[in-house]
Amino acid sequence: MRAAAARNAHRAVLKVKLGTPEDMPRIEAVRAGAPKVRLIVDANEGWTPEVYTDLAPHLLRLGVEMVEQPLPQGADAMLSEIARPLPVCADESAHDAASLPGLLGRYDVVNLKLDKTGGLTEALRARDEARRLGLKVMVGCMISTSLAMAPAVLVAQRADWSDLDGPADMAEDRNPAVVYDDRHIHPASPQLWG
Repeated sequence: MRAAAARNAHRAVLKVKLGTPEDMPRIEAVRAGAPKVRLIVDANEGWTPEVYTDLAPHLLRLGVEMVEQPLPQGADAMLSEIARPLPVCADESAHDAASLPGLLGRYDVVNLKLDKTGGLTEALRARDEARRLGLKVMVGCMISTSLAMAPAVLVAQRADWSDLDGPADMAEDRNPAVVYDDRHIHPASPQLWG
């Protein structure tokens, strides 16, 4: 992981998947490989409140900005009862604008995905509602083609973080595709829309 982080240390942000007993060695290796990059982590519903409480100070020391969905959806009410020194982002617990008020006091950030909101219009509504409620915003995605990334780029315009790498794990993307460089995703060409 240290070597992979070093190869990607020029990027703006690295997101590290956690949720295993090896979380601290993994994130320490990433930080050693990329000492100046911004870091976020995704626990994928794999922690307990005790694990979050134990790891949060260490992750902050290593410069981690926030953790996505540390507790399972439906078992995350405890987040309102514990100190959250490391900001917590709702992923599986956030769906659309109507779901956001129920997250107050538990989460500091929401990860909005067009797949969860039902499309661009509701994603824009959810982004604006999150801001109105005082929540920070991350715009993410599922594994999907550039045709799904293009509208997500619009939602991400006022986001604090974006994670729009959906085509990266696909064997084949649309042609033409959205353009990625080492640090950014760029708006789609008109030809993408058909």
